[in-house]
Amino acid sequence: MSETNNNVIRLSKPDTALRGTLALDGSKSISNRALIILALAGEKPDNWLTNLSTSKDTQTLRRLLAQNETSFDAGDAGTTFRFLTAFLSTQPGAQTLTGSPRMLERPVGPLVEALRELGADLQFLGKEGYPPLKIGTMVPKTRSIRVAANVSSQFLSALLLIAPYLPEGLELIPEGPLVSRPYLEMTLGLMRHFGATVDWQGDAIVVAPGKYTPRPLAVEADWSAASYWYAMAAFSSGLDLTLQGLQEQSLQGDSVLPKMMQRFDIQSTFGDNEVRLTKMGNGPKALFEQDFLECPDIAQTLAVVCAGLGTTGVFSGLETLSIKETDRIGALKTELAKVGVSFSKLPAHFSKKSPDKIFYNLEGSANLSALPRFATYGDHRMAMAFAAFAMLGAIEIENPEVVSKSYPQFWEHLKQVGFSH
Repeated sequence: MSETNNNVIRLSKPDTALRGTLALDGSKSISNRALIILALAGEKPDNWLTNLSTSKDTQTLRRLLAQNETSFDAGDAGTTFRFLTAFLSTQPGAQTLTGSPRMLERPVGPLVEALRELGADLQFLGKEGYPPLKIGTMVPKTRSIRVAANVSSQFLSALLLIAPYLPEGLELIPEGPLVSRPYLEMTLGLMRHFGATVDWQGDAIVVAPGKYTPRPLAVEADWSAASYWYAMAAFSSGLDLTLQGLQEQSLQGDSVLPKMMQRFDIQSTFGDNEVRLTKMGNGPKALFEQDFLECPDIAQTLAVVCAGLGTTGVFSGLETLSIKETDRIGALKTELAKVGVSFSKLPAHFSKKSPDKIFYNLEGSANLSALPRFATYGDHRMAMAFAAFAMLGAIEIENPEVVSKSYPQFWEHLKQVGFSH
């Protein structure tokens, strides 16, 4: 594996076996929630957290929470921006919060409106509904709010994380289809770990006023990161790969992977804080149908798996993908076409059982004979998902440094298991 220039990495593997042991980084999602909780409690993370994510997003949040300045730049870190919007709303004084050019295109209106209802002083400094923001001192007004649940679960999580520090706590009522529910449950689980009283009461999530109580937390490894290794495993001829740090009973929604990947002949055997991947011996299914509403971050990975194996895919639950680091649906369509695979929206009412759902069809078998070069659109998940194709032939990935957003050791880990240029 080597860089042909500063912005392209050429990747291949001399064989199709995948063997070894890798220690995966801590979960970015868990790390970022824990950092906000400990900041609200006035505690330093080093005293309480182990295996904290080394991702750029987490390190950015950690740095911003520790700074003394009143101007905050979240860069391209969506979770960091959204969690800081709520966190800074509870802090005294005036602050500004901004981000990268792409961040300024990602909507934050529903979160701002919900915080305003609670009494936050927030102003848009540019386009209405979008960053950057000016944040003043909150004057609490109410404890009960309704928030659209179909845009981003991060909006709901941001509100819940600050809820114990509101004078009367919070009654949050999600409205509409709840996207990425496991991420919301992760938030609730971490809040409880740190002593918050939070429960579902009917359709509402109710948080009692109080404070977080610091407790040690070993951050489990990142299931989203594991998905790229599962993809490579699906393409392997000989497989014995152990991924350390993963839990079968996990807070993370992407922990559905082991069950999902059984359809691609991957057996997951859990040990003490690890999972071993081997082949089941049945071969992959010819058709893969999946609703990704609760696990949208692994949709790109599974698209690559289907393309590499020639499996027809029917994907749904992708509604949030267009407002991520890039328009991931458009990016998938463009990049899969480079290897002769189509990714297209199916006609309205494709499914009589679910007439309101939007479905996408993936068809074709990836042809890597022409050394395809994949663009990454500033999106870490595009880079890592498409890297799995290198199990099948030489490829090139543009702007490989984008993986630092969530998995800085990715390219080094590939070297450890035999990838090369």
